[in-house]
Amino acid sequence: MQFTKKTSTGGIFAIGKFLIKLILVVIVLFIGVVLVAKVDFPAPNKKIEKVIPNENFKTIK
Repeated sequence: MQFTKKTSTGGIFAIGKFLIKLILVVIVLFIGVVLVAKVDFPAPNKKIEKVIPNENFKTIK
């Protein structure tokens, strides 16, 4: 009788491993979003205005 090695895991263990990986990915993404939200990005202090001359406009009929 020859010894055979079982290389595939059972269905319950495979589902459990997948759920653990999925939960870890969701936690890492959540922590990333929270950290990015806490960063205070600088905003411009003055209002930016650009004057566009009327000759650049084209009327389309």
